[in-house]
This record gives sequence, C-alpha cells and structure tokens, in this order.
Amino acid sequence: MTDSSVLLAQAERQCQRRGVRFTPIRRRVLEMIATASGGLKAYDLLDRLAVEHAAARPPTVYRALDFLIEQGLVHRIESLNAYVACPCPEHAHGFQLLICRHCGRVEELHLDDVDAQLITRARELGFRVERQTIELLGSCDVCLGAAAQT
Repeated sequence: MTDSSVLLAQAERQCQRRGVRFTPIRRRVLEMIATASGGLKAYDLLDRLAVEHAAARPPTVYRALDFLIEQGLVHRIESLNAYVACPCPEHAHGFQLLICRHCGRVEELHLDDVDAQLITRARELGFRVERQTIELLGSCDVCLGAAAQT
C-alpha cells in the first residue's frame, strides 16, 4: 500500500500538469480513500466529510469522485460499489483489482498483456471498448494464513 502523502503529492503534480483544479474537497476525498484499508462507499465518504464540512451533500462527493476517476486517481470497485485510490496514477493502461472478500483489502495489478488481448479480441468482434473492469474476488495471504491457524 502506498503512503497517502505520496499519493496526494502525485495527484497534486498530475493535476498541475493537466491544468485541472485539485480543490480542497477533491483532495480530502482522495485522502480519505487513500487512508482506508479497503474500498469506501460514497455515503461513507459523505458521512466522514460532513463531520468536517457541514454543507457536504451527495452531489459534493459524487462530483469529487467523478473528477478523481476521470484523472485516474481513484478506481470504482464495481462489485462493491466502492472506491479505492490508484497507487500509480501515472499508469495509463488497464488495471485489474484483487479484492479480499474477508478483510476488504484491494490490490491493483497492471497486466497490460491481458488488457491488450481483451481490446484486440473485442475489435475483432466489431466492438469498441470504452471501459473495462476486471475484479478478482478471493482471499488475501493474511486472511488465508489466519484461516489456516484456526
């Protein structure tokens, strides 16, 4: 897991390079996601944000999430309807997520050959991929070790 301060610094640099605003709310939402042990749902983010910003409403969080996803700083975990920070936002290719069904830990993979094979095969079938989500649900090494000890 990447240190949240490193992720925030990367995000700030990336937004500056792209000429987009990394507002305090966007920064705080990313920080909350980056410091979570697993994915966070939008309403969990809203509850946490409302403690600091009484005016925070669902659109506030969803706009921040949309921005962070668009900038490649956060990924949406489709199967959990939750969000996780991208540990390497400079990586412009596809990604795959390993999700532990016990503790919620999420690891990101970058198997570019898998991404390329899927896109190539889709093209062969006359299909243009706009977005892909590959999620592998299972058990992490920590949870497997804990289960083996019981």
